[in-house]
Amino acid sequence: MELKKNDIVPLEITDMTGQGSGIGHIDGMAVFCPLTAPGDTINAHILKVKKNYAFAKTESVVTPSPMRTQPDCVCYTKCGGCVFRHISYSEELKFKQQRVYDALTRIGKLNGFMMNPIIGCDDPDHYRNKSQIPVGQDKEGKIVTGFFGNHSHRIIDCSECRLHPEEFDSITAEIKRWIEKNRITVYNETTGKGLIRHIYIRQAKSTDQIMVCLVINGGDIPKQDELIKKLTGSSDKIKSIILNINRERTNVIMGKKCVTIYGKDHITDTLCGLSFDISPLSFYQINHDQTEKLYAKAKEYARLSGNEFLIDLYCGAGTIGLSMAYNVKKLLGVEIIPQAIENAKANALKNNIQNAEFICADASLAAKELTKNNTRPDVVIIDPPRKGCDGTVIEAICTMSPKRVVYVSCDPETLARDLALFTEKGYITEDVTPVDMFPRTQHVEVVVLMSSS
Repeated sequence: MELKKNDIVPLEITDMTGQGSGIGHIDGMAVFCPLTAPGDTINAHILKVKKNYAFAKTESVVTPSPMRTQPDCVCYTKCGGCVFRHISYSEELKFKQQRVYDALTRIGKLNGFMMNPIIGCDDPDHYRNKSQIPVGQDKEGKIVTGFFGNHSHRIIDCSECRLHPEEFDSITAEIKRWIEKNRITVYNETTGKGLIRHIYIRQAKSTDQIMVCLVINGGDIPKQDELIKKLTGSSDKIKSIILNINRERTNVIMGKKCVTIYGKDHITDTLCGLSFDISPLSFYQINHDQTEKLYAKAKEYARLSGNEFLIDLYCGAGTIGLSMAYNVKKLLGVEIIPQAIENAKANALKNNIQNAEFICADASLAAKELTKNNTRPDVVIIDPPRKGCDGTVIEAICTMSPKRVVYVSCDPETLARDLALFTEKGYITEDVTPVDMFPRTQHVEVVVLMSSS
């Protein structure tokens, strides 16, 4: 049959995409439908038809999949945050495990590696230690706080999010009441006017300290003392209140300038036995407990005896490398973002780590320079952005000939591509462990051990 927009057709869901949409087929044409699960039989409302595939939404569920569970969030179908709240967590883990295996075998053409079970989250709710909550107005002029809808900048008003700590909801509600009571303006992306842009909250999991940061389109806020009194009176966990100045007409959330109006300019957390100061602009992993598991697996793969020279490329604020610093002879971290390098140096100093050096440089250029200087690390750790490694980075790493390369990835597909390149250079993919850092979302991290052949 020839599909047309607005057709209502029966559809059996047989698979899922990496982004969590269900996949069915009509006369050989793939039909993608979000919020469905393999095993569902639905009536699908066709939204868009391309040459070889189509997009749809669920008109009605005829036969539900055994994977299905009742969504536990009223915003789930509107918000762009979660994609798996309609299936059980155990099934989500199976899907993510399979996604990693399929990427490595189909895209990377890899075989012979050990595929370990995914490391799931003990509690798939309330794990995020950071939330950036946009503030705006609806069509009636009512103040809304929540999250952007999927593929849009329309704010979905949401008073409760199951991904972050419950305290974040009450803090957001307190700020919302302060805005409404004092008729404080909120930012409008179209006009570029309005004061309050985002509510940004961070938590230090081990110390239970909370930082509240208001991102504003201005230099200060009215009724500042009233806000401080309201927030500190509502929770004794709040140790820092900060204004972040962002006057730019941009989608970038944070500006470069921060002004502390209460308490310290940072909060302090403990991760892998180390102490870290977290400021509004510091990079810090979102899921504290899963990060410790991920770093422990990376350290296991590094097989450190205490005599190694370890290079940490894409090191960020240095957390992963510093977690191994006491087990190596020397640590060298490389990161292109100056603020992150300053954080890394401060973190090393704070933890009395004296065998670490951090340089600010592009990973590919740094790797080339290290190769030129005949640098010979024993182990290289890479934790690149979602797009994966630049080919010149892989070339330079292989030229340095480390005994082991530990690859931490946030995208199975680009990981598979890069592992294939390492394979061409003589490295063997030995061991693979997925880690679910972001339950209920599409994302999955992977730790891989490669060794020189």
